[in-house]
Amino acid sequence: MSEARSKLQHDAARQIVTRYLRVRPGENAVLESWDHTMPFAAVMVDEIRRAGGRTLHIQEDEGAWWAAIDRKQSRLLGRASAPEWAALVAANLYVHFWGPGDTDRIERLPEKTFDEAIAWFSPWYDAARKSGLRGARVTLGFATEGRARQWGLDRTEWEDRILRACLTDPGEAGRRGARLFRALARGTRVRISHPNGTDLEVALAGTPPRLQDGTPHPRDKRYGPADMLAQIPAGRIDVALDSKTAEGRIRANRRTNIWWYWSDGGTLEFAEGRLTSYSFDHGGEEFARRFRKGTPGKDRTGALMFGLNPAAEDVPNLETIEQGCVTLVVGRNGHLHGSNRSNFMNWVTLAGADVAIDGTPVLRAGKIV
Repeated sequence: MSEARSKLQHDAARQIVTRYLRVRPGENAVLESWDHTMPFAAVMVDEIRRAGGRTLHIQEDEGAWWAAIDRKQSRLLGRASAPEWAALVAANLYVHFWGPGDTDRIERLPEKTFDEAIAWFSPWYDAARKSGLRGARVTLGFATEGRARQWGLDRTEWEDRILRACLTDPGEAGRRGARLFRALARGTRVRISHPNGTDLEVALAGTPPRLQDGTPHPRDKRYGPADMLAQIPAGRIDVALDSKTAEGRIRANRRTNIWWYWSDGGTLEFAEGRLTSYSFDHGGEEFARRFRKGTPGKDRTGALMFGLNPAAEDVPNLETIEQGCVTLVVGRNGHLHGSNRSNFMNWVTLAGADVAIDGTPVLRAGKIV
């Protein structure tokens, strides 16, 4: 590890600890990481201790996890142990790094097996809500060797770009998006256009927009049930759509990353409020499979997301927070107090768009005005 890289890791970890999580002396923190995220997780432990916090660091061994999968023990993996539940209840803070890191194998896993292995997800959130836990899921876990190879990236540089995006001050995200936030709170109609053929009009649901600035919001009814855990890096405004109004076409020019599934070059067309056709340069088969299994509302718009982070320009897995990007969500929006309760949720992201709310420009060529 180079000295410069070590400094970047410490700077990013210190920002997360002091500005995002606001760790106080004497607080108890649980960290969960995988083999490929151990270097940064160790730095996080050091920075939490520097702030006076007490840490419990849990490592999931990649080889052992896959060995259990090979033995067809996916259901066992989906049930956390009693000591883990006890630690969760006793903790003030939680930091999670996504894994496992072998994305090539994840892509080949049957959906049923993967769902069984992550069945701890919903009960985990139930317990975290009850305990008032605040924490972060760090996107660095998605920077894997497999994805870097697929996309022609240098993994070390990719990780560094994610860490630089962590250095953004959460307060600055709010200031940068203040005018856009007010326009979304008051507006009714949104038009999105771009020289790539995008021209789409949607309607806002009339619910309050939500600033995702990287700070967790435990027991805050203005936020969703999972927002005691913030995604970091951050910097985004989310707002629900009315799910009945959509006319036109949107074509993505950024990847879509949803957990370990990704797509590229997505084009969605709407008429009379419904999704009438879709196509993708990559990932269309997975979109279609999920769409077929979707419940009512899957063909309706769900939300818009506006990126505010200036350090996230064209960084894989940070597309929705890239400053000036607009993301259209299709399907579920109940987490934003919308009316769409579908089990389907997907999105496409567009950089460099013009966006107007009730005829007043809020983005010009991807620049916030």
